[in-house]
Amino acid sequence: MSKNDNMLAILWMLSSSKKITAKQIAEKLELNIRTVYRYIDALNTSGVPIISDSGHNGGYSLINDFHQAPLVFDIEEKKALLYATTHAKDSGYPFSDALSSAIEKLRLFSTEEQARILNRHIVGFEVAKQHIDPSLKALLEELTVSIANQQAIEIEYRTKSEEQHRSRVIDPYGILYWCSKWYVVGFCHLRGEIRNFRVERITKMTHTESVFVRPKDFSAKAFFLRSLIPEMNNNTTIIPLVIGGRAEALDDLCNHWFMSHHLKERTLNQAVFLIDNNVIHNHVAHFLLTYGKSIQVIEPTSCKEKLYTIAVELMEYYQI
Repeated sequence: MSKNDNMLAILWMLSSSKKITAKQIAEKLELNIRTVYRYIDALNTSGVPIISDSGHNGGYSLINDFHQAPLVFDIEEKKALLYATTHAKDSGYPFSDALSSAIEKLRLFSTEEQARILNRHIVGFEVAKQHIDPSLKALLEELTVSIANQQAIEIEYRTKSEEQHRSRVIDPYGILYWCSKWYVVGFCHLRGEIRNFRVERITKMTHTESVFVRPKDFSAKAFFLRSLIPEMNNNTTIIPLVIGGRAEALDDLCNHWFMSHHLKERTLNQAVFLIDNNVIHNHVAHFLLTYGKSIQVIEPTSCKEKLYTIAVELMEYYQI
């Protein structure tokens, strides 16, 4: 038998027996015992959790009922993994090399018919790839290590409003991918609070010797989304924002991550949102301008006036 066939045979022996010795394997497969040792080492390296017990009644076995775990993926599971890999690689996923290696193993152990099906499906699935700075991948890899080890890091960071980089120490609690950007969420020692940091704005990062304890049940995603939605207070004035327009444009607007939180009523050609007055004029009006003539603000009048002011300023800015 070939090497792969022998290794598969050893794996089945381990999965069907409580414990088996190298000598027993060698006799059953008619192999040199040293060859058996090499094959077992190769299985260990590939990720198979083999336990080796020495002494009388010793031998090899699989850890924690590994024999009950599925050793193969069906064609639908393989297609799903291929699709996920394509998407992850084009988002700047830090461990894309390891992911690609795993996918190659899937291809290697697929039948010819499965390989044809996979190739046919993956050819029709693509992600519009964006440029990813190679240094970003290295930063993300280092961040995952710090998060796993709960180790504080010192970073050189430039905020959106600052020209100069500033050094600060943070306790990284988690990373997330949002709107084509990577963020790290953690406690900032400089500000004394949990904050979000754009990974691409980190120009330098070093591990410190300080360790931290992540807050129990902390979710980087939940904190990040909460930070994007303005907090309500006693000075908040909630008013209706009524917008009409084409159905497809309103669908897009109502499904927007921020606007969807404030949707009160929706008909075919109109949507009503309840939003803080200041947020409408300082943020939402700028966002609505990107929809052009596909939507129209019906009320409040002050929002329409704000849109007019923004449009005039843009016209004057670009006027030749």
